[in-house]
Amino acid sequence: MALVNSDSILRTLMQRLAKLQPPQGVELLSYKRNRAIGVLLQEGGRFLVRERGYREEARIVNGEELQKHLKALIKYEFPRSRKIRMYQVEGPAELEKEWKKL
Repeated sequence: MALVNSDSILRTLMQRLAKLQPPQGVELLSYKRNRAIGVLLQEGGRFLVRERGYREEARIVNGEELQKHLKALIKYEFPRSRKIRMYQVEGPAELEKEWKKL
């Protein structure tokens, strides 16, 4: 979809998530596509946040915790990244897709 500046990624991500319907979501990837954070909207205003990179974790958070949790994850997974790839996904199956590494 797009390469987004790391300074504005959180704001752009929250705007994009507000426009989605369950089970759609957004996947953030490092420039080299070797680390990823997937965020899927679920019923009831909850989000499944899946991390693939330094850690392999999945966590369900509510809307109030989401921004704080994502800010910490972005700093951890993309510490020196200036540009982050952002893709919209249509469901959980798309988060399992392997990306071509650069």
